[in-house]
Amino acid sequence: MRGVRWRRIASQIGRSVAVWAVSTLTMLLLALVLPDFRLQSADGDSATRIALTAACGAGAFGILSAVVWPLLVRLLLLVPALVLGLLVFFLNGSLLLVALRLNPSARGAAAPETAVIVAAVMSAVASATGGALAVRDDEAYRRRLHRLATRRHRRRTDPPCPVTPGLVFLQLDGVGHEVLREAVGRGLMPTVGRWLAGGEGVSLGGDGMQSTVDSGRAAVDGGRSAPDGSRSGADGMQSTADSGRTTVDGMQSTVDGTLSAADRMRSALDDARQPTDGDGPRSAGDCIQPTALITPPPDPTAPLPTADGPRPTHRLTPWYTDWSSQTGASQLGILHGSTFDVPAFRWYEKDRGEVMVCNRPTSAAELQRRAIAHTGDGGLLTEDGASRGNLFSGGAGEQALVLSIAARRRGRENRSRAGYFAYFSDPANAVRTALSFIAEVVREIGESTRARLRKQRPRVSRGGLYPLVRAFATVVERDVVVAAVMGDMLAGRTAVYADLVAYDEVAHHSGPHSRDAEKVLRRLDRCLALLERVADHAPRPYRIVVLSDHGQSPGETFRSRYGLTLADLVRAGCGLHVPRRAERTHSGAEARAAVRAALHRPVEEGGERHRPARHSEPVVLASGNLGLISFPDMRHRMTKEEIDARHPALLTTLANHPGIGFLLVASAEHGGVVLGPYGTEIPLARLDRDPGPLARFGPGAVEAVRRTHAFPHTADIMVNSAYDPADGEVLAFEEQIGSHGGLGGAQSRPFLLSPVDLSVPVPDGERLTGAEQVHQVLRRWLGELSGPEVPLTAVPDEDTQDERAA
Repeated sequence: MRGVRWRRIASQIGRSVAVWAVSTLTMLLLALVLPDFRLQSADGDSATRIALTAACGAGAFGILSAVVWPLLVRLLLLVPALVLGLLVFFLNGSLLLVALRLNPSARGAAAPETAVIVAAVMSAVASATGGALAVRDDEAYRRRLHRLATRRHRRRTDPPCPVTPGLVFLQLDGVGHEVLREAVGRGLMPTVGRWLAGGEGVSLGGDGMQSTVDSGRAAVDGGRSAPDGSRSGADGMQSTADSGRTTVDGMQSTVDGTLSAADRMRSALDDARQPTDGDGPRSAGDCIQPTALITPPPDPTAPLPTADGPRPTHRLTPWYTDWSSQTGASQLGILHGSTFDVPAFRWYEKDRGEVMVCNRPTSAAELQRRAIAHTGDGGLLTEDGASRGNLFSGGAGEQALVLSIAARRRGRENRSRAGYFAYFSDPANAVRTALSFIAEVVREIGESTRARLRKQRPRVSRGGLYPLVRAFATVVERDVVVAAVMGDMLAGRTAVYADLVAYDEVAHHSGPHSRDAEKVLRRLDRCLALLERVADHAPRPYRIVVLSDHGQSPGETFRSRYGLTLADLVRAGCGLHVPRRAERTHSGAEARAAVRAALHRPVEEGGERHRPARHSEPVVLASGNLGLISFPDMRHRMTKEEIDARHPALLTTLANHPGIGFLLVASAEHGGVVLGPYGTEIPLARLDRDPGPLARFGPGAVEAVRRTHAFPHTADIMVNSAYDPADGEVLAFEEQIGSHGGLGGAQSRPFLLSPVDLSVPVPDGERLTGAEQVHQVLRRWLGELSGPEVPLTAVPDEDTQDERAA
């Protein structure tokens, strides 16, 4: 045993020396290339003296990175996460300047801007070198994971980790059921394909029937190891790594896309009490990198072999949203069990005189409060749960990037920094993400420029801040959320729910079936493989459930096709002045919510004022291809008769427009009516016999419209765009060529991918309809694995709820 121990120590020292040597050579090379970076005196020095200067500088930089960096990041925890990420370059450059000052030869010097570049390159090279040296050290990798998990529990006062399985819910925002099946069939998502036995045996029943898998069901053992081919490289740089193995050298942690943790910041983390602090993984960045740098595994869609042949580990089930097919309604229903009175992504509430927007922090907090009051239940995650990257907390005690707490005053309880410290505490990790961020911005600018030069249609504007928002969603938010989930799994949490918004953000602007969107799906699949591998080393078994909150329907925008917005059409129908140039309707993509949560800046979108300037003019809001029209001067919901009396041409103008599918309005005579072209008017009570314009929207449309009609804050006029069943296209009232929010096409058909050893979501032949039913399914699974959740016996007061949401 003693000999084995000494071999381990020697191996560790050898890796550290190798990384030091490579860092020294990198510094020498940079000194030759960069004019403002020198390692010799003005009079010149011998080669030996220059090499010694480089070695001392590289060693000092490595030691400072190992010792000072974690403490520096800890002091900056109150800095918004996105700002911290952007500060990484400058902080790392500052450490290099300090290292050169500490050099005994006193010969190193660099301009501040050059120091930033040198530090970034050296951190990246050191990380790649350490990862390459650790590739074959399987046993060291496993021992380290076990040590990280057990050390956390020794430091904590929590009871021992249960032996019952935990549940990890991964929400792939905006990925529809058909998109997932197509991606698996084309080999874009080999991990999901393997879970479904390589796509074999998956068959869809009739409309609403769950996708079933053939033959036997295999028990899921809490996370099977991903194949060694699930490799990734770093965005914007070469990084050699194997299947996500990591090691830590004497100077700085090496992260290759799976787990890493930091022994060197152990003492700084004792007070943090965050699930990923110190012992948690440092980076998920490498799990989602450009396809060009990936070495594909052999036959990635091949099923795992078993004694009886290939068997699936998961089943794929479609589910169907309500009329409001968007994250605000779906995630509120999934996490808190209620979508009541959420008619759209944004709507006007007459009693409060305010516009509610699901990705506004104050609105998210209010919706969460209402859902708890409506159900009398704290949420899906009240029992030892964690919420990562979501709009709502689900009652979780541990949160990161949760929008509903972003508007409150920051403190230790709600600073939403779980995962940030562990992630940014490694300078190589932070530099890698910063470089990936820049690479993604450049990639988006290049793709949008190419689409514009090719006059691609449909197309929307992708300028302004959008490249930064996209890079945040596809790099920073993804990496931090995945790192936090890995930390939760190593900490043995019972239930974890995380939202990855990358696909949704890209599909909105590039299209659901675009090349950009396909690249995101590949990267998300590698994240699933990474988390599957983490489960193998967690202190308890885990079941991984993957689901989406909605899909996306393609199609050009209403404004692009007709040259005017829905607001312009409404003003024309009311006899009001219509501007010559139609104003664009702002997109409400979920990634902007993640940016706001990270920045703690609940900035209102243009045109979403709390109170309308003129109460006589209608308030027109858009939620994908769903439009809402309200008359703020009337305190009640107006009926068709009242609207006709005030604006005789409005309803006719809207119903007969070719870009409008149908309208829903209240009626003094019938309670509610659906209006269509050519004078079509069908009372809600008769829709079962005669669905009229709802027929083309498929089964479930009638019930969805009826349910929304019963909401207290349903708009005076609900407008759904036209829908073409032949190509599945809708016309978004926002500036999106992949949209969701209303009825029509793939946007209403998300998916639920669950382990086969959990009970079937719904019996064969039945539809899984609505986020509230999905909530009940997930709650049932938690009960099957670890006992029922503890419901709230009474609705908490505001202070209690604030404390719980924190």
